[in-house]
Amino acid sequence: MRLYTTITRRALVTLLLAGALVGGTATPGQSRRSVSPDDRDFLAPPETLNPPQPSVADEQLFSNVVSHNELRNASLRQYSVLRTYSVIDLNGKVHAKETVRLDYVAPDKKTFVKLSEEGSGIVRHLVLNRLMDSETAAASGKEHHDSSLTPANYVFHLVGQEDLGGRHCFVVEAQPKRQDKYLFEGKVWIDSADFAVVKIAGHPARKLSFWISRADFVRQYEKIGDFWFPAKDETIVDVRLYGKKILRIEHRTESINGGAFSGTANAAPPSP
Repeated sequence: MRLYTTITRRALVTLLLAGALVGGTATPGQSRRSVSPDDRDFLAPPETLNPPQPSVADEQLFSNVVSHNELRNASLRQYSVLRTYSVIDLNGKVHAKETVRLDYVAPDKKTFVKLSEEGSGIVRHLVLNRLMDSETAAASGKEHHDSSLTPANYVFHLVGQEDLGGRHCFVVEAQPKRQDKYLFEGKVWIDSADFAVVKIAGHPARKLSFWISRADFVRQYEKIGDFWFPAKDETIVDVRLYGKKILRIEHRTESINGGAFSGTANAAPPSP
């Protein structure tokens, strides 16, 4: 599982450039909205956790995560996802927004089809388009960096339990084994029944640049049929001289293995 790879790193760096070029001026086509309480809660730290179960061992837990993830990946032949990318500030002003359809075909082909766009062309070019280009290159193996969530890259400590969206989760602290910009430091929520990652929250293991003083990200997953897909990503970047910017990606899975799907999480997609 590629969790916080060159894709996100490049987006953060180009987000700095976009902020410097656009500044606070309004651009034709931009929309405005307030950051809702739900958005703020999404980035808030977790509440007090229940203590972990004494019978659960760190090593066995992640052995189960790796083996279950390999089984799911082996069964995943194709999927299509509707994605909405947006760059906003903390006042809710949208600097740029794009909606695309992502089509994946195993083992490594990803293609993007742009459906709509609005806001600053500079931000779309420097942030959103490069983000998609990097993901396509990473999927095809042109840019490979081992950032998988495995004991080879991280030291894991089980710190508690928490229920998220009706799913009982183990909460694990992940400490990277090296100061690598492709790794992260933070917490991982793991479904206790499926041994799947439900949520990740953290920051890069190494400082990205002098200009970016801090970058915090949260990714949430949802279960669709037998698979777990990203549902929402948010990265808050604190840029020197320009303040905080938010890169948000919202995912809507439309088909899995050739079967059309439209509905809420945890519902099984119809058979092909």
